Parts: sequence; C-alpha cells; structure tokens
Amino acid sequence: MATLTVKNLFKHYKNAKYISARNISFEVKEGEIFGFLGINGAGKSTTIKCITGITPFTSGTIEICGHDIKTSPYEAKKSFGFVPDNHAVYDKLTGVEYVNYLADLYGVSMEERKATFNKLVDIFNMRKAVNNQIMSYSHGMKQKISIIGALIHSPKLWILDEPMVGLDPQSIVEVKNYMKEYAKAGNSVFFSSHTLETVERICDRAVIIHGGRKIKEIDLAEFRKTGKDLEEEFIALTQKYTKIQNEQHAALKGKEERLAKRFGKKKANKMIIKKIKNEREDAIANQDKPEAVIDYSNDDDIESLIEEKGKKTKEPVILDPMAFDGSTKKKKKKKGDLLE
Repeated sequence: MATLTVKNLFKHYKNAKYISARNISFEVKEGEIFGFLGINGAGKSTTIKCITGITPFTSGTIEICGHDIKTSPYEAKKSFGFVPDNHAVYDKLTGVEYVNYLADLYGVSMEERKATFNKLVDIFNMRKAVNNQIMSYSHGMKQKISIIGALIHSPKLWILDEPMVGLDPQSIVEVKNYMKEYAKAGNSVFFSSHTLETVERICDRAVIIHGGRKIKEIDLAEFRKTGKDLEEEFIALTQKYTKIQNEQHAALKGKEERLAKRFGKKKANKMIIKKIKNEREDAIANQDKPEAVIDYSNDDDIESLIEEKGKKTKEPVILDPMAFDGSTKKKKKKKGDLLE
C-alpha cells in the first residue's frame, strides 16, 4: 500500500511565466525511505508545500494514506509529520510545552505522548534541554525538537525537507538511524535532500525533478548493484535538462521581446502569461513528458494571445412615461413610498 500518492501534479502560480510543478507523479510505499532530489529551483519546495497542504495546486491529486489532501485535509494532515527546512518553532515555549502543544492539536493521549516523547528525547539526546525555552537552543537543537514534535502523534508518513542542515555529525547519525528504524516499523519516510551520498546509502527509491518535471525515478537497491555513482548520474541528468530549460527560457524571452516591439512591454507581458496558461492547459490535457519542448519561435498564435478589451453592453434604458421630469435615472424611493 502507498502512504503517499502524487498523480499528475501541476502547480502554476498566478501570472508566473513558468510552471512550478508540471505533471509530477510518484508513490511512496509502506516501509521505505524515499528520496526527493533536484537542484535549487527545481520545484522541490513547491511540491512539498502542495503535499502538506500549505499551497493549493492547479490540478492533479495528492493522497496520504488514502486521504485526498483537497477533499479530506483533516484526515490527510493527521497522517503525516512534517519537518520543514526552517524548523518553524515557538521560541518562547520550552521544548516540553512545544511538543505538548502539538500533541494536543493531534489529539494524542497523555499516556501515548509520554511514551513517545521520552523515547524520542533519549534518541536525539535532548533530555537536558527540553525544559528550557526554545530561544536558548542552538540551530541543531531546534531542528531536533522540530523532529520530535513532528513524530509525537506517530504518523504513518514522515516528511523531511533538508533535515541534516546545521546538524553536527553525531546528530546526523541519530537522524539517519531513526529514519531507518521508522521505516522498518512499517512507516514511510519522504526525504528531500541535496546530500546525494546520504540518499544513495539510506533510501530505497528516489525521484529526480528538474524544471518542475520528474525526469527520473531510480530503484536505488538495483542502482547500487550496477556500481554507478548517484552523484554522477544526477549531474549528467540535471545538466542535460538544464540545457533544454535554458534554451526554452531564451526562446520564451525572445518571443516576449518580439511581442514588446509590436505591442509594448505591458501588453507583451500579459500575452506571455496567457501563452503560459494555454501551455499549462495543453500540458494538463496531454500529460506531457519531461522531453516535451515548446516552440516559441513561431508567432502564428499571436492573434489568440491578444486580449480584446470587452466592452460592457448596457441594457437599453426605457423612459418611464409616468416620470414627471422624463429622467432616465432611477428615483430613490422615500420612506413610506408604496412598493410596486
């Protein structure tokens, strides 16, 4: 069974000239650690925000433990724990207060929260700090209390976005070991990271995205048998698609410049945004592939991009023959006037 299913995900921010997530599909299965890879600006953060319900998406479906994030957000959000890359915590609370607050939100019983809390505090070596205000914590300690808070309700899916950043070597080992333990217990770990060596060592499968598109899914157990290096594979793929992306961006910019010469910058900008929206709808309809290349050199579509200003048609005014002054304006009814 899949704990996370992302199918044909599209995300296009309003008036943006590029589509942030474009036909992304993958599944995270029970008992596995799933790597989520991509260079800066590839669309990883946007995808994670869509998965966690932080950002609404344009089209597609996201299900967490069988619950649709759009139609059943409450059930879906109770099924995962999220550790963001910026460890969003409440500095004025103590570690205990912060975790208790989250446990209350998730409806965790006192008995269950005590058992889980004590276990995690010892695993992440936070026993001495939990009664201190979070504002006194180091970066790594804030990251660890964020992890404890994300797991206090024992979710089936654990989502981590760059969890190793700022951690010391001992803490990194603690997090990696618990990721393995958590998956071994039948849960799933969704792990976004730039540390390819760690992904190659501990993940079962991984997806690489680039330019908002999924460009490769890798079974890492099989990949390790080949003797290939994940870093080399990653660089080769991202360089290939960066070249395609740069050519597309240059072509789109050229089209915008041509339109600007004919219609002015302001109107050209609106036309390009309309072009991207048309492209998005076409991509959604045809479920385009990563290799799909848009021809921006052809300007035959200009007529369809010109937005004509719609003239509001006014309803004909009929003169009221009973109006004493023949006015076309509606007379305000005075208090006490009879209603027609």
